[in-house]
Amino acid sequence: MNIKGFVVGWFGYGYRRQLSSFHIKIFSCTAFILSIYQVWSVIWGKLDPLNQMAIHLSVILGLTFLMYGYSRKHKIKQAPTLYDYAAALLALSSGVYFSAQAERISVRIPILDPLSTLDLFFGVIFVVLTIEAARRTMGFPIIAIVFIGLGYSIWGHHFSGLWHHREFSISEIINDVAYTYNGIWGSPLSVAATFVFMFLLFGAFLKHAGAGQFFFDLSAAIAGRTKGGSAKVTVLASAFFGSISGSPTANVVTTGSFTIPVLKKSGYKPSMAAAIEAAASTGGSILPPIMGSSAFLMAAVTQIPYGTIAIAAVIPGILYYVSLLVMVHLEAVRLDLPTPEEESIPRLKEVLIEGWYYFIPLIVLVYFLMSGYSASRTGFYSILAVILVSWFRKDTRIGFKTAFHAMVDGAKSSIPVTAACAAAGMIIAGIMSTGLGGKLTSIVLGFTDGLLVPTLFLVMLICIVLGMGMPVAAAYILTAMLAAPALIGLGVSPLAAHLFIVYFSIFSAITPPVAVAAYAAAGIADENPNTVSIEAVKLGIVGFIIPFMFVLKPALLMEGSWTEIIIATFTATLAIIALAAGTIGFLKTSTTIWERIILIVAGCMFVYPSFLLNGIGIILLITVFLFQLKRRIGSSVSKGAQNIPRI
Repeated sequence: MNIKGFVVGWFGYGYRRQLSSFHIKIFSCTAFILSIYQVWSVIWGKLDPLNQMAIHLSVILGLTFLMYGYSRKHKIKQAPTLYDYAAALLALSSGVYFSAQAERISVRIPILDPLSTLDLFFGVIFVVLTIEAARRTMGFPIIAIVFIGLGYSIWGHHFSGLWHHREFSISEIINDVAYTYNGIWGSPLSVAATFVFMFLLFGAFLKHAGAGQFFFDLSAAIAGRTKGGSAKVTVLASAFFGSISGSPTANVVTTGSFTIPVLKKSGYKPSMAAAIEAAASTGGSILPPIMGSSAFLMAAVTQIPYGTIAIAAVIPGILYYVSLLVMVHLEAVRLDLPTPEEESIPRLKEVLIEGWYYFIPLIVLVYFLMSGYSASRTGFYSILAVILVSWFRKDTRIGFKTAFHAMVDGAKSSIPVTAACAAAGMIIAGIMSTGLGGKLTSIVLGFTDGLLVPTLFLVMLICIVLGMGMPVAAAYILTAMLAAPALIGLGVSPLAAHLFIVYFSIFSAITPPVAVAAYAAAGIADENPNTVSIEAVKLGIVGFIIPFMFVLKPALLMEGSWTEIIIATFTATLAIIALAAGTIGFLKTSTTIWERIILIVAGCMFVYPSFLLNGIGIILLITVFLFQLKRRIGSSVSKGAQNIPRI
């Protein structure tokens, strides 16, 4: 690869290698050792946090350079190069250095104890390798944000007014980024190296125990016999698995490989099939009890108990999936798709008899979390429960070999999450050291004149832009640091403010132009990624509206009397029906352009907590329904008259 190709290739993604037997053995053994270390360190080990994170990050960086090649545009070879092995060894040596110096680094006072030459060297090594690992796994967008943050730290003193900060030396910047708990070793990496890893490991064990097939069969038994049954099965299966996997993209790849082909055979066009999978997989991260680790992240950042967050997220999560089910049903009726054959759909009773025990690990998980156990310890006990129930059937038993592969898969899944979280820590270091976090609140409120709804829209855009291409953990923590104070300053409760940010950090996975979940689904469907992304946004449109609804109607978060909660849920359901019908273009029959507009307006009327607006929304929805019902009856009578035999 020439110099031009080297430079051009850097402004993109790396590629995932198909390693040969020799290299895969090195990778697998290293990943297995990392998983063993992670379980030991968070359950029995009493390591200094920096010590634990340094080992975790250094091994993850080493695995990254073995698994991911330099550039997707220039796939030189599938085997790691000499440079990759050199980078991996440098990462490991940096981890050893930081681990050995962890106690000194943790208690040092920067002014009295300046960084030594070795400190600067290994600090720079960690920064450079983290940036390259994040680029290879997540692409250039996240790196662009890192560079903007670092650039602002270096040159921001040249600005005037609100954007000005004092001048920092290079040594100070390295100190902030690589030697404080506001930088690489901050909360993003802390959560990635503890409970996020444990729940990725839990998901890997659940998958190897055969739970994926059970949840798919369960979804088919529940919804497979209805019109558009294959799409409803996709929605439910992705909801079950997505809540556990923690990654919309990973969920698309896992469940989409067999749901998307089935959807295409059922009559859905390829772009719609891929969009259904992308929208359903993305929503898994907002669905309790696990919420793809989102609830645990919120609990760590806000100090709000996990149980409170999970309970608050129940109604919004259910509403989102109800909206998807309504949309795919209306689309199936509009296209007049055939109902699946009865013989091809499993019986619910038989499915539950075969795999009821897969609910046990989930019950164990919820029980220990509600009992106040840490997320990491709960994840460990849930893994033990998975191993135990896997022995209920001979063909699903997890022995040493299967456990080995599950632990390797868990470590493999954590690579992009850890790399992105470490990179997000660098951005947070710049925000904290320059005071940008506090200034951004003033900037946001200045743009919106302190009005709540415009501020919500602006925060939504910030979340979507910063979340593009990032895993949920990194996207949420980064945007929470920047955007949450502005919302809380306007009187929004911390729970609603952070859940609002969680939603849009998650739904950036289907939002153009960097819609990673939609792109993954498009690859399986062999369809244009941009087309799939647009279709996914249309299907998931309610997911972009629900956060506004629960901020304006806290009763949707279980905050209020039962009467308020019931009324809020009822009006939200009507909003879903109106928006779904307006988006798809079908209610009782195909809609006219004016009916679609009226339905969408009616749906928006239910967002704001006003009896007048809600009443107008109900009147508009009923009016369109009656017009459509009359037109459908007239069409049926006309067809019946045409079919009467003439004498």
